[in-house]
Formats: sequence, structure tokens, C-alpha cells
Amino acid sequence: MPILTILIAAPIMGAVVVALLPSRREELVLPVALGASIVPLAIGGYLVYAFGVGDPSFQFAESFEISSAFGISWQLAIDGVSLFMVALTVVLFPLSIAASRSITYRAKTYMALMLVLEGALIGVFVALDLLVFFAFFEIVLIPMYLLISIWGSDNRAYASIKFVLFTATGSAFLLAGIVALGILAGDSVGTFSSFDMRTILGGELSDTTQLWLFLAFGIAFAIKVPLFPFHTWLPDAHTEAPTAGSVILAGVLLKMGTYGLLRFNLTLFPDAAVELAPIVAILGVVGIIYGAAAAIVQPDIKRLVAYSSVSHMGFIILGTFAFTSQALQGSVFQMISHGLTTGALFLLIGMIYDRTHTRLIADYGGLSKQMPVYGGIFLFAVFASAGLPGLSGFVGEFTILIGSYLTLPVLAIIAGFGVILAAIYLLWAYERMWMGPPNPKHDGLRDLGFREVMIMVPLIVLVIGLGVYPKPVMDRIQPSVDLILDRVAAVTDFEPPTFGDGPADPGSDHGVTTTDAGEHGTGNDGGEG
Repeated sequence: MPILTILIAAPIMGAVVVALLPSRREELVLPVALGASIVPLAIGGYLVYAFGVGDPSFQFAESFEISSAFGISWQLAIDGVSLFMVALTVVLFPLSIAASRSITYRAKTYMALMLVLEGALIGVFVALDLLVFFAFFEIVLIPMYLLISIWGSDNRAYASIKFVLFTATGSAFLLAGIVALGILAGDSVGTFSSFDMRTILGGELSDTTQLWLFLAFGIAFAIKVPLFPFHTWLPDAHTEAPTAGSVILAGVLLKMGTYGLLRFNLTLFPDAAVELAPIVAILGVVGIIYGAAAAIVQPDIKRLVAYSSVSHMGFIILGTFAFTSQALQGSVFQMISHGLTTGALFLLIGMIYDRTHTRLIADYGGLSKQMPVYGGIFLFAVFASAGLPGLSGFVGEFTILIGSYLTLPVLAIIAGFGVILAAIYLLWAYERMWMGPPNPKHDGLRDLGFREVMIMVPLIVLVIGLGVYPKPVMDRIQPSVDLILDRVAAVTDFEPPTFGDGPADPGSDHGVTTTDAGEHGTGNDGGEG
């Protein structure tokens, strides 16, 4: 059964159903859209359950030739990395849709766009053919642009156009890189052989070619992350986007960039990746400190969380380009954790904004007395985002820092200060909003209702569960990231150290073998990862 194709198609078909609902039955829009988003959630749950633990290869593989002349095929599969990107996507969309009850203007269009966006994002994470990946990568841009430009705040036109200009520029580099790679992977005549990344892996590219292609792919993904200094579109987009748009933007869209770097840049261009790793890692650490420092001075709570994302994504970049199994596992885990914790913060900000219609921190104060349930859940989200031990954020950041110290000790130490800064800007924002004397303008604010609490409960459970017992997730991630490191070690002179080898130079040969991926599981195997 083509389960991944069904996974992509389900929300898109749901979007069609929503769009065809009679205008006089507006009350059906939210429940139908929510039901359509539950189908991918159920399929995603099955994929996590049935995934072969310990198997580094791609699983649930599907293949269908689209154009033999141009080497385009419908190649879908998942490994331990993409599995949890899909899982994160299918978890956040139902919650975001459920939180959109206040959307009454063109609600059918809004919900249909949300469902199309979900299908496209799933496609990004399961596509192995580079042109199919690019198609989904571009489709994502359209509904997100419309969500910001139609349902955003006062400055939505500027934010949406800036979002499009940045991402479209990156897409131009990505398309050029994909086409060039397709030609270079073909025969000597220059025809397109295949855009399947597993086929391309068998080819040989010169160091110079790898460098240029790494940059072409890397610019596109760096903009999506966003990596400093390509980050300037993000605060505006977050500030102006509707609540669900901010949740999906932070929770899933940013992961397209880090996923792309891990999936394609490290795997297809390993020599260039090793050569440029220190530079990219430095930019990641600059983003950690800069994002945290900028967050401290933000007067707008949504903008504060946006800059916190710049900082948190810097940790993922550092871990990705540290080239150790621990750091890479931490990076993938932190992608999941950041999606959950930042998604929770944006949901909570949306709930308070619906009551007060202000995002300025100075307009709040003393809300813990009026809204104790809200205040408790918000404090939990703050602790989770700051990396409190026992919660998912701690596992991701700690694993990244420990793993990065093996190859980039100075950068890992500097990045550690980002954890301290995160606690400062998050707790200070909480203190200004929830402690002290109450603002008379907000007298009589109602606390969270049952529906709103139920929206937050799944995120709370996942953040605690992953923080207390991350092993099931790590067991599925490790074989896949180890296989990527094996690919890097096989092609380059670099062999990643394992924990206990001590600090090492990522550009030198240490003579240390990578961690064994372990026994193969019993999942549905596809090709090699």
C-alpha cells in the first residue's frame, strides 16, 4: 500500500472537501478541516509504530517513474530523520486548526490552505527525488504567503512580501543546484540521468563542484532555517502571521532548512560539508548569541519568541556541522523539541491576544492572579523552551553541546552561554507579563477554557515524555545519522569521533570509527539511506 502517498494526499483531499462545503454551512468548516487533519495524524502514528528500529535504510519506500527523459520519478521513503519531521507535522496541524476557531473571515479558504500546506510539508520530508522535493518545497510557499497576507496583522503586506522575496531567492539557487547536479550525475553527453538522491550518491563530484553545489543548496536552506545573517524575514513573518501560521512556521517550516542541510548537503556534498563546517558552525553560534540578545530587548512578545527561534535553530546548525553522532542526534531531537515548545508558546500567545488584542509585553502585568491556569501552562512552556532538565529542550541542547564539544570545543562553550541568555529573556518576559501589579485595562479576563487546555495537553505530554524518556526517539534517529556520518567518512578523510575521544579538529583524520548502527529492524525496507 502506498502509505506515504496516502499520507500526502489525505490533507489535500480534505482541503478539496472543505473548499466544496456550501457557503451556508460555515459551521462545518472547522470540524471537517480538523477531521481531515486527524487522518494524517493516525497514519503518522502507525509509521512511528511500524518503523524498523535499528534499521538505517529508507523504509516504506514507493517508486513510480514520472519522466524517463528527464530522470524524474515519484520516489518516497522515510528514515529515522524524516520519520520525526513527519510526526511533528501531523501533530502540530490538528492543534493549529483547533486553535483557529476565531477565524471567521473566509474560513473555508483559510482551512483549505492549512490542509494544502500540511500535505506539501509532508511531501518535503518524504521525497527523495530532488525535483519532486523542490516541487513540494515551492508549494509550501504559496499557502504560507496567503495565510500571512490575508489573515495577518496590520503590517501583513510587508511581512508576506519579504517572506516571498527571501524564500524565492533561495529557491532560485536551489533549482539551479538541482538542475546542475542532475546534469553532472548523467552521462558524458550531459543528459538527465536521475534526480533520485540515492542514485546520485553513486556518482563522483570534484571538490570544486561540490563546493559550488553545496553553496547553491545551502543558501536556500540557510534562508529557511533561518541562519544568521539570512534571518531578517522571520521576525516580521512571525509577528504578522495569524496564530496557526506562526505555530506552523516555527514548528515545521523552519525545519525544512535544517532537514535539507542534513539530508542533502551533508550526504551529497560531504567534502564541501567538511571543508565549510567550521564557517557554518560559527554562523550558527553567532545566531545563538545574536538571537538571544535580540530577544531580550523585544517589546513585542511574538517578536521575542521569533528571535528565540533564531537562537534555538543556531543550536541545530552547530550540532549538524559538528559531525559527531551525539551532536547529530541532538540536532534532530532539538528540531522536534523546538517545534513542540515554540509551537506551544505561539498557541498561548494567540490565546491571550484573542482576549486583549495586544502583543506588547508592557501592556500586561499581574495576569497570574486573573488567569492562574494560563499562567501555569505559560510558565511550563517557558521552562521547556529554556531547556529545563526533565523536559525535551534540555535533552536536545545538552546532547548537541556534548557532541559538539568533541570537534568544536570553543564554539560549544560559547553556545552554552545561549542557554543562560534563553533563561534570562524568557523568565524576564514571564515576570513582566504575569507578576507584579495587574493592568486595570485587563480586569475580568477569563482564564483558559476546557477546549484551550485540551489543545495544550498533547504538547505538554510530549514535552515531558521526550524529556523524561527520549530513548525510543533516539533509537530511531541514531542509525540514520550514523549512516550519514559513515557516508562522510567513506568519501572524505574525516572520521567522526565518538564520545570519550576528547576534542578533535573536524578537518583532520582521527582514525576513529563511527558508532555501529546496530542490528536491522523489521520495517519495510527501501533503498539504502
